[in-house]
Amino acid sequence: MDYYSSQISNLIEELSRLPGIGAKTAQRLAFHIISMPEEQVERLSSSMISAKKNIHYCKCCCTLTDGEICPICASAKRNHKMIMVVENTRDLAAYEKIGKYEGVYHVLHGAIAPMLGIGPADIKLKELLVRLEGDVDEVIIATNSSLEGEATAMLISKLVKPTGIRVTRIANGVPVGGDLEYIDEVTLLRALDGRIEL
Repeated sequence: MDYYSSQISNLIEELSRLPGIGAKTAQRLAFHIISMPEEQVERLSSSMISAKKNIHYCKCCCTLTDGEICPICASAKRNHKMIMVVENTRDLAAYEKIGKYEGVYHVLHGAIAPMLGIGPADIKLKELLVRLEGDVDEVIIATNSSLEGEATAMLISKLVKPTGIRVTRIANGVPVGGDLEYIDEVTLLRALDGRIEL
């Protein structure tokens, strides 16, 4: 039995299709949208439509942007000889929040996952290799420390090393505030291997 009119049910159903949005959250969002002033709802829907129509891949690093080249690639202040390879634009944003990395990025838009049918041709790996034909000193691999992220890092390393470009991997280890007794063995081993001089 439907509790709501068809339009409310349709709105809830569409919102529940978004990642991380369950039925209750979709219902809450739907009623919030319905109670918003009409101009605010129009701005929201307009910005969604505009983003969908105008956002595409940066011609250089493959991140999402509304220009031909993203602001990071366009910046003369960035070190274009250092490329950090990340899995998605959210990872890029996480590093940018730190404010300490001065190089540029390359966004793969995924990781190799043979079990899911995702191979090297399904991510932006070919585009990275084209970039490496230019003047590049170092490739920093910052993929996740998942099985897929590790497989992707190994493949990138294997492809880049013969070019003579330095290949590094971000350190992994014990998180700040983490209790050692709850940390898995692989993380503990990486923390030990990546130890630094004090």
